[in-house]
Amino acid sequence: MDNQTRFEIGNKISQITIIANISLTIVKVIIGVIANSTAMIADGIHSLSDVLSTIAVIVGLKISKKSEDETHPYGHEKIEPIMAKLLATILFITAVFIGYKGIQIIIHRDFSPPHTVAIYAAILSIAAKEWMYQYTVKGAKKIESTALMADAWHHRSDAFSSIGALIGIVGATMGYPILDPLASLVICVVIGKVSVEIYLQAVKQLIDHAGDTETIEDIRKDILNTDGVIQIDDLKTRVHANKLYVDVEFSVDKNLSVSAAHEIAERVHDIIEKNQKNVKHCMVHVNPYES
Repeated sequence: MDNQTRFEIGNKISQITIIANISLTIVKVIIGVIANSTAMIADGIHSLSDVLSTIAVIVGLKISKKSEDETHPYGHEKIEPIMAKLLATILFITAVFIGYKGIQIIIHRDFSPPHTVAIYAAILSIAAKEWMYQYTVKGAKKIESTALMADAWHHRSDAFSSIGALIGIVGATMGYPILDPLASLVICVVIGKVSVEIYLQAVKQLIDHAGDTETIEDIRKDILNTDGVIQIDDLKTRVHANKLYVDVEFSVDKNLSVSAAHEIAERVHDIIEKNQKNVKHCMVHVNPYES
């Protein structure tokens, strides 16, 4: 899939979820104020943070689709994990803010039961955010975008926070008003955990982390199954955003001509890039086999 197609698919998904999140933010904050629910207001602010994160995804996809140039000979794909780190940071700050508000209410014992109308808003939010998660994660897998996948988890974490808000609101209406701010603290922990996981995944894509074990084993099998390859001397992989770079050294019969050895190297190169769709480039080096 070319970079322009990836951008068009990701941009369409992002625009739809932005509209949905803005609508949810307005509904949840208004109902949270009317129903006097801190958990619902916190949930609404979380939805607003998703709007900002999705805008960052669009920017990341647009920049990453640029082709290689003189100053960026390896392309611009790494802008996506950089954006994913930004999204994770926004998400973590949101979690801290929600937790702080909940603690303040508990310390000052400013309890007041929310109105039951907040329950319907929470149910609406759970359904809408779960749909956005499923819709976004499907697109993220299709275009292999880490930034879009991070955004999908923003939606899923919002669905979790809405579940927490629903529990808190229901408990508060049943005579336990402290459950509403306590739900905000649970939401804080859930969102914070997701933000850290997204951040660490993005870091892996920026520090030349090795590819996954299954992919490396598949590459190893492809090399050894190529006619003329006697043994693998060295095999390195490094994650480059949503792509993978491969460096391999293998041995061939030392009596082969340079042309014959080069032909084997070409076959190894081609079969790796053909069978492993996420491999952007494969560097092959041939050694003479010494028994």
